Amino acid sequence: MRYDFVIIGAGPAGEAAAYEARRRGATVAVVERDLFGGSCPHWGCIPSKSLLNSAARHLCGDYPWSRASDRRDYMINRVKLDYPDDSGHVKGLEKAGAKAIRGEARLDGPGRVVVTRAGKTRSLEAANVVIAVGSKTKIPPVEGIETVRMWTNKDATGTRELPRSLLVLGGGPTGVELAQVFARFGVPTTIVQSGQRILPNDHPRNSEAGLKAVRGDGVTVRLGVRAQKARAGAGTDGADVIDLDDGSTAEGHAILLAVGRAFPLDSLGLETVGIDHRDRAALPPDGRLRIGDGLFLIGDPAGPELHTHQGHYQGEVAVRMALGDDVKPDYRALPRATYTDPELAFVGMSLEQATEKGFDAFELVADFATTSKGYSVEATFGHVTIVVDRKSRELVGAAMATPDASAAIHECVLAIKSRVKVETLADTIHAFPSTSRIFNGLFADAARKLAEGA
Repeated sequence: MRYDFVIIGAGPAGEAAAYEARRRGATVAVVERDLFGGSCPHWGCIPSKSLLNSAARHLCGDYPWSRASDRRDYMINRVKLDYPDDSGHVKGLEKAGAKAIRGEARLDGPGRVVVTRAGKTRSLEAANVVIAVGSKTKIPPVEGIETVRMWTNKDATGTRELPRSLLVLGGGPTGVELAQVFARFGVPTTIVQSGQRILPNDHPRNSEAGLKAVRGDGVTVRLGVRAQKARAGAGTDGADVIDLDDGSTAEGHAILLAVGRAFPLDSLGLETVGIDHRDRAALPPDGRLRIGDGLFLIGDPAGPELHTHQGHYQGEVAVRMALGDDVKPDYRALPRATYTDPELAFVGMSLEQATEKGFDAFELVADFATTSKGYSVEATFGHVTIVVDRKSRELVGAAMATPDASAAIHECVLAIKSRVKVETLADTIHAFPSTSRIFNGLFADAARKLAEGA
């Protein structure tokens, strides 16, 4: 059978590509080996945010883990089931006119995809093949790691029982968010981070705020130490032990692996189209999307970062590129959000990054706790930061640690994307006493600074 698009992987990136292609009248087949909808609605974004909400409610009143677990199961369509039900995603694709196919897909030369299921194969031909296979938990090269009670993000967001203690290897968004969840439900929790700060890809002030937040919830954070060896059951009350490179140890009855993501590209048959998936020069994580004639890579393996919203964007842009639109991906205004309490958000560049790239930039910072919004929510820390380029008089970066950061940051996302002048932002009315009003004050200060030539 021949299609305009064969999409390998039905996560957010693959679904976005399928829906965009159908809106454009193209024929589409989507092949998925596990859950249609992918990790985000079943094991990632949705359950983790449900658990974060439940953990916050637990602090404020009678909201036990059993209720949190039931609510999470409802959110991922797993009520009274061992595994989530993805039929809603299948029905949505079919209603849009796409063909949903279950099975393992691999390339078999240009424009040809072979799908295997239960020992049977079928061949599909396509004018365009879109690879949207997502990512999986990376297993760190630690001696004995396979002997301990390892948790992937799927285990952590899907557990129906609280562990007696939790050790998180890795201080990125996944590790930090889930550490806060379990700590708030009374689980002794430790984060081990090899670098000198958690959330190393975030703005430095966000890293500081995130560290203060999780430590405030009782999480032990070990910075600048790396796991070397795992010993099953060698700790207190049978906890698993991780030996660290400074001679100390950390332990937990569950070990959450959050050191990064691995990309399942090795079984896709990329060699049949002349691509060595092991060569990052052949597949650079720069988000270019088109990797060959009629061949596109979107979502986590494509880079430049790993976000559901990035994958959704790339799915639509890849289809537009394939159908001849004069477009290319633009990541200048790619927002990042970590949904801890408080939330952390960042877009564009920090002052240091802007300076390194040759911008004549300056930075303005507001202490969130001393703003009207901060006073109203009894905040004790947080910040709102902007970075402005003097030459263009435009915003080139913004970061914030506030209760509603993931929403408030989008004014800055749009400003960077549309190259809005700071004077225009300063002259825009912002509701008082919203978090966005803090931006308004910073924009006004920046406009005055530019007017004074400072």
